[in-house]
Amino acid sequence: AAAMAGSALSRVPDVQIDGDGVFKYVLVRVRGAGAPAKDVVRGHSWAEYHADLFERTAEELARDGLSCECLGGGRLSHRPEERKIHVYGYSVGFGRADHAVTTEKLKAEYPDYEITWADEGY
Repeated sequence: AAAMAGSALSRVPDVQIDGDGVFKYVLVRVRGAGAPAKDVVRGHSWAEYHADLFERTAEELARDGLSCECLGGGRLSHRPEERKIHVYGYSVGFGRADHAVTTEKLKAEYPDYEITWADEGY
């Protein structure tokens, strides 16, 4: 079971965000049965609330037998024409995500971008 959970976990993308604009994001810790956990970033403009992002992510992961918890949220400003992403803000419901962790995840996904973060702003 752990091996299956591990492979299901390895197929979960670390980052799924919209290609442009300003939108909410959540930092989610994903776990398989007996497998190590990993943190993933999900950010989309369709989400009115951080809970919308988390609930859809949890539903998708549950299909693969994975569980998750929300570590917090914030906002992303993604400007592809400038190759910049700025991470800031917080979630009223889930609290502030660790933007430093989110930034590292984004840097791995967008190595040629300038990625910054700040605790200020909403």
